[in-house]
Amino acid sequence: MPDKCPICMADASNIEEVVEAGAQSAPAKKGIDTNSNVYTILYAAVMVVIVAFLLAFVSSALKPTQDANVLRDTKNQILISLNIENLKGEAVDAKYDEVITDTLQTSASAPYYKANVDGVVKYVFPLKGRGLWGGLWGYISLDEDMLHAYGSYFGHESETAGLGARINERWFQKQFSGRPVLNEEGNIALTVVKAGTAAKETEIDGVTGATLTSKGVAAMVTEGLEVYGEIIKAMPCAVPDLQSEPACPQDSCAAACSEGGEDTQTNN
Repeated sequence: MPDKCPICMADASNIEEVVEAGAQSAPAKKGIDTNSNVYTILYAAVMVVIVAFLLAFVSSALKPTQDANVLRDTKNQILISLNIENLKGEAVDAKYDEVITDTLQTSASAPYYKANVDGVVKYVFPLKGRGLWGGLWGYISLDEDMLHAYGSYFGHESETAGLGARINERWFQKQFSGRPVLNEEGNIALTVVKAGTAAKETEIDGVTGATLTSKGVAAMVTEGLEVYGEIIKAMPCAVPDLQSEPACPQDSCAAACSEGGEDTQTNN
């Protein structure tokens, strides 16, 4: 019997052979019937198992490299927040080991980093937040007295290209450099406002056309630094010549110190 009907081109599996009375039928085919449903299901199942095994093997083999790349990218983001840029590959690891001198934590176990940049101590604080379409994260570095920001880095999962995604650009991040962290009452006030409306030293202009993302960054910065409030607010109290700074008035310093201005930094 042909594989297909020469007239209607129907598959042979759909053709029933008619045998006249007394005539002998054609001998049955030997081997696997590749046109059967059972064969199709078994074939698909075997292929799925093989492909799944190969994908698992490749993923397992590449995991150490992927983890190393993620760790290096994190180190690079921390360095960028310290205004150390344009490093790649092993140069990132070497510079990170040179600059980051200690990993510390608050009494609530929130981690942060101590750095030495050209002989000057800086502190780097991790931040996490939520933007318009997904997660936000970043790092902000402060001067040794923690009264002013030194630098920053921000990243995002899926903010709108050309709008919210611009928080990843250096022109936006560099606006934080030199800005005071505390207001006149001694509270953390560094934040982001709608583009073109910044009126205070503690206010950073957001990205034009990305109001919701800018609000997400504002909340991330202010609330994120508040997590480290016990460290930031207490630091000026340990430096006598900073007592008269407008960002840290006498009353707020006294209050901060009385509430536990002692050093809460511990090695991780």
